[in-house]
Amino acid sequence: MKFITINGAKPNPGHYSAATQKGNLLFISGQLPVDPFTGVGISGDITAETNQVLKNIDHILEAAGAIKEDIMKVTIYISDISLWDTVNSLYKQYFGDHKPARAVVPTNQLHYGYSIEIEAVAYIDDKKED
Repeated sequence: MKFITINGAKPNPGHYSAATQKGNLLFISGQLPVDPFTGVGISGDITAETNQVLKNIDHILEAAGAIKEDIMKVTIYISDISLWDTVNSLYKQYFGDHKPARAVVPTNQLHYGYSIEIEAVAYIDDKKED
């Protein structure tokens, strides 16, 4: 198993990896809206929080040699389901025509008071076409 880290990012404050990879499977840990390079979190605005989480996923995919179209499954944790329309719109912009399997889990509280956390599973095809 490989432990994936973002080049230049601050070390994770907890006992976990940004992602793990075994063979072609990539498991991306739940991403909060925290800039991995500065450690500074973004809170209060669901648009800014969601955009930061999706950027974090991009950084992890890049570190693993993957792209967002490799993502097969996404789980979204959201602290207030009334924010869903905004999150779904940003999610749709991010993925475009790619539609991975997805679960949305409303919860009343996330770490540090953030409104969103997203985790993902990707399959990295060794034989990608150019």
